[in-house]
Amino acid sequence: MPLPADDELARLMGQYLDDLRRQNASVHTVRNYASDLAQFHDYLARAGTPQPPAEIDVLLNREWMASMYAANLERVSIRRKLSALRGFLEYCLRQGLIAINPATLVQTPKIPRKLPDVPTEEQTVALLDGAEAGKLESPMPERDRAMLEMLYGCGVRISELVGMNTGDIDFGEGWVRVRGKRKKERQVPIPSQTLGALRTWMEVRPPQAGVPREQQAVFLNRRGGRLTERGASGILKMYAIALLGDSSLHPHSLRHAYATHLLRAGADLRAIQELLGHASLSTTQRYTQLSLLDLMQVYDKAHPRAK
Repeated sequence: MPLPADDELARLMGQYLDDLRRQNASVHTVRNYASDLAQFHDYLARAGTPQPPAEIDVLLNREWMASMYAANLERVSIRRKLSALRGFLEYCLRQGLIAINPATLVQTPKIPRKLPDVPTEEQTVALLDGAEAGKLESPMPERDRAMLEMLYGCGVRISELVGMNTGDIDFGEGWVRVRGKRKKERQVPIPSQTLGALRTWMEVRPPQAGVPREQQAVFLNRRGGRLTERGASGILKMYAIALLGDSSLHPHSLRHAYATHLLRAGADLRAIQELLGHASLSTTQRYTQLSLLDLMQVYDKAHPRAK
């Protein structure tokens, strides 16, 4: 649902979305926020003329939330839409258009914490070994193996993977510079097998015409351009179905596996937080819950007093 171009509120919303892009917000975030703000604009339009930001008060925020509950929207969707409105009104606050951000005074809907699905070490090894053995017919098998190795070996997000440039990889020291959310950079060590897969891919990887060497994408599509998030996700899904019979595996599954398997091996939680690029330790702590669940399952199966 595009924003109309004929009123002040829509113009300001468009400026806010442009500001998000300048801050290096992901394409996915900008797209979702644009849709959410367009829906809020439409809600105001159906009630009358869209109002300037100064007239968007707490009551209006709550009425909009009530309409979403009435439409049986999932709580997670309502949370995101409220987050989009909060961000927009925060932008208006910085611009001096409003005195307070009324959306911050509205309680965010609570949702039950769902633990991520994590592939086992055996499943992960089967996936990577299958890619290494070339069990699938692929136009770029070396790229595919390197991509899967990076997702699991370095725990990067799919957006970080496709955004990597050749200049980000230090083959001598075995590190990669990862550009995360909000332009935050971090250094992540590359395991030896992952580094080997990367070297093999770089030996056969075609150069990008007209792009400076240091800025060339690490992972390319068949046309020689930068691989997209959608393209990378499709490659992983193809291997997951063929090698594991699992169509539910997605790029973030390997990131979850990276963190969970590190924790099980005794890695420090703070170190995992740094490697994943989490701003808050509480985000990383959900992996401790997964490890505790595993521990309880082992106890229930093995301990005599658990029978």
